[in-house]
Amino acid sequence: MRGVLVVDDEPTIRTVLRGYLEADGFEVTEAASGAIALQTLRSNAIDVVLLDVMMPAMDGVETLRQIRTFSDVFVILVTARAEEVDKLVGLRVGADDYITKPFSPREVVARVHTILRRQRMVAAANQVLHFDGMAIDVDARTVTVGGSRPALTALEFELLAALASAPGRVFSRAQLLEQVWGFDFFGDTRVVDVHIRNLRQALGDDASNPRFVGTVRGVGYRFLGVPA
Repeated sequence: MRGVLVVDDEPTIRTVLRGYLEADGFEVTEAASGAIALQTLRSNAIDVVLLDVMMPAMDGVETLRQIRTFSDVFVILVTARAEEVDKLVGLRVGADDYITKPFSPREVVARVHTILRRQRMVAAANQVLHFDGMAIDVDARTVTVGGSRPALTALEFELLAALASAPGRVFSRAQLLEQVWGFDFFGDTRVVDVHIRNLRQALGDDASNPRFVGTVRGVGYRFLGVPA
């Protein structure tokens, strides 16, 4: 069974989400605070975290920052603040998706299914992609750049693998959303731009003079690495 951690300080919301998720076959664990969520993640097998942003003591964004110091688990931020800036702030610290309150519990379950489908790799398993200055081990889910291994979130790795599967090919935002996020993703296409920026930062890639991920203005992105 896939494990989902529901982090929210409101018991009613945790109860409702638990009911819908368990009815769909997920194993659900609850946490009433960010601190409890961190403890739970360190000691349990969790596949997806549903993380409320507005919590006392430690809010969801700070909780996510701390999660990313030791885990690349998929995280969906749940927020009552619909402004785009809040969504993007969350994504900058490593969120894979977001959903706003009020929400339909069925929509939340659908988002969890979608995010888990991202684990399907674009390239074949047991394949290592070699480029000048970079190696991508698809099976081990690791990237080596100049002898070091940058820490990528699960989504950042899959975004890189998708681009590197066809060096030089231009991928539109819509194509990347379909290939990495899933064909039934519904949300702002600018989420791709945020994750590309995070990916470049992790790789040490300069957006003004990129070595690995290039921008095709008005169209999308392409992988610039030269096959070795």
